Amino acid sequence: MRVTIFPWVGKEFIEVSGEAKAQLPGDAAVRELLGRFAAELKAHGLSLDDAVRTRLWARDRESRDFGSAERLKILTGKARSSSSSFIASGHFDSEANVAMDLWAMRPGSTAAQKTVQEYEPPRSPLRYMVYESMVFLSGVTSDAATLRGQLNSILPDVGQSLSDAGSSWRKAVRVSNFLKRGQSLDDLQTGLATALGSDLPKEMEYSFVDGYAGPASLVEIEVTAVV
Repeated sequence: MRVTIFPWVGKEFIEVSGEAKAQLPGDAAVRELLGRFAAELKAHGLSLDDAVRTRLWARDRESRDFGSAERLKILTGKARSSSSSFIASGHFDSEANVAMDLWAMRPGSTAAQKTVQEYEPPRSPLRYMVYESMVFLSGVTSDAATLRGQLNSILPDVGQSLSDAGSSWRKAVRVSNFLKRGQSLDDLQTGLATALGSDLPKEMEYSFVDGYAGPASLVEIEVTAVV
């Protein structure tokens, strides 16, 4: 397990990352990981209730599906937070079927509360969460036929969520793009630049994965912003 404590946009964050024990099925793997994560956060005066974002990495679709469902059961109530999940066999250094990254944010006061906006109708991931002055969107995908078509669907949805949360593309502090292996990174970057123009955030990051919750998806985009 890896633990990183870092300041960012005026807040203190703790990132906890790890791979589950070897060959556990997806649901048991997530229970095991989040148990270890909770113990680590407790050592720093935090809990799963302070989670703001999780990423679930799975070796195959079955592990993703079972792991994602178990995460939803555990990270509920005050622990509800933005999320994404990926199939990415190359992510693993062990024989684990599931790995997770979790970011927790230390609140500025004991009165701090999360404001959570679900999709309508509800989906496994929430639409966005506002915690103090930060906005965390879950990963957004599309099932359009082409990468450009998916961007044309995803980016307006993200823009609307940012607006509803009291933010905007101009206030985005990080955009994380997860591109399906075999797709063109140049096409993704060009599509983002064309669509967003001067609103293109400065902090962009790109990773390659093998699959998503939806089999037709070619890219998943996470956004973190300030209000």
